[in-house]
Amino acid sequence: MNEEHVLRQGALDAVTKYFRRVLDTKRKFTPGDRIPYGGRVFDEEEIRSLTESCLDFWLTSGRFVKRFEKEFTEFIGVRHCALVNSGSSANLLAFMALTSPTLGKKCIRPGDEVITLAAGFPTTVSPILQFGAVPVFVDIELPQYNIDCALLGGALSEKTKAVMIAHTLGNPFDAERVRQFCEKNELWLIEDNCDALGSKILSEGAWRYTGTFGHLATSSFYPPHHMTMGEGGAVYTNDTKLFKLIKSFRDWGRDCWCDSGQDNTCKHRFDRQFGLLPRGYDHKYVYSHFGYNLKVTEMQAAIGCAQLKKLPGFIKARKKNWDKLFNGLDKQKKFFHLPEKAPNTDPSWFGFLLTIREEAPFNRDAIVQHLEECGVQTRMLFAGNLLRHPCFDELRCKKEGFRVSGTLHNSDLITERTFWVGVYPGLDDTQIEFMINCVDDFCGRY
Repeated sequence: MNEEHVLRQGALDAVTKYFRRVLDTKRKFTPGDRIPYGGRVFDEEEIRSLTESCLDFWLTSGRFVKRFEKEFTEFIGVRHCALVNSGSSANLLAFMALTSPTLGKKCIRPGDEVITLAAGFPTTVSPILQFGAVPVFVDIELPQYNIDCALLGGALSEKTKAVMIAHTLGNPFDAERVRQFCEKNELWLIEDNCDALGSKILSEGAWRYTGTFGHLATSSFYPPHHMTMGEGGAVYTNDTKLFKLIKSFRDWGRDCWCDSGQDNTCKHRFDRQFGLLPRGYDHKYVYSHFGYNLKVTEMQAAIGCAQLKKLPGFIKARKKNWDKLFNGLDKQKKFFHLPEKAPNTDPSWFGFLLTIREEAPFNRDAIVQHLEECGVQTRMLFAGNLLRHPCFDELRCKKEGFRVSGTLHNSDLITERTFWVGVYPGLDDTQIEFMINCVDDFCGRY
């Protein structure tokens, strides 16, 4: 055993000891303690993996990134995965890949339309607007909180090039129906899977993970999500051509596909002609797209490798907590619309949604204030109806900034009356029961 191995093992043993004595400070829940809607769940394995990557001191993408990308594709059931620095960056790259001129007539150009949802998170829509394409907003259906597929046909125009939508809080949208619509009309489908990692859909007699139905899909590894790297995200696909475009846009827009620290993988680094450059110009510095630097670090990927092993357990815990809340709050459904999973799905829940019924004797503000005072953290359904936010004020002055197909009745409804609480794996039965009791106590007033 050489000295380097001994020193490395000593460092790993030391951080393990540190975790057990300092970070592993679980204590029994008592009323008044904060119950967060989400958060990181980790143990000594993440600390050891992070330390091991630090000892390599490679810092940028390296062996842990490659390992995660390989293991993630094996888990989700796709051919290719590219790690990025956030779920928002993943959405940006997935969209921008479809703007590449190399896609010919199928590429998205400024002024083209993309069907999406008004209800959701901003970065599903931001890339469309920032590029100069036109988002076409459609409504959701309740109580699944996902796209109303009956509205897709009405949103279609001769300018439509793609559909870009998310699975809401882990509840899968009807991916088969949306995919068939896209195939029939020769549209791209981007599946924002950031809130639904591990959710499944029964398709043609077999269970498939969400994220495997679109041409491209995205995930987020921000701490409240199904697994974490602190910051981080992924774009994945079965299409090799799209995967190459993703990597180009992620890595400055360059033409070269060499991994960090490698040269001349193609064996033609100095002997080809590109654009108007001199023949033989260094292929590592040829740029095919106006790209970005959105790579993830080795340290983040090292944490992700440890988290990925725990993902099946995390999913199981989320389902258990959601079921317990659903069963516990069933007696209050005269006041609330309880969430329902979509048919032929097995959701990996991100949160538990509650919508105040119109006839209820209280409003959302009242119960949210009560829960927060009890220490139960709440969240709105992200932006609610995005079009009601200040960022859309300027766009309203533009004739072609965006388009609304039909009404946004349900998107407005959830903006006014919907909130959610957590089901993440860090919550135990005692905390879930406390949350139920808090709702019961509030409803008992009426």
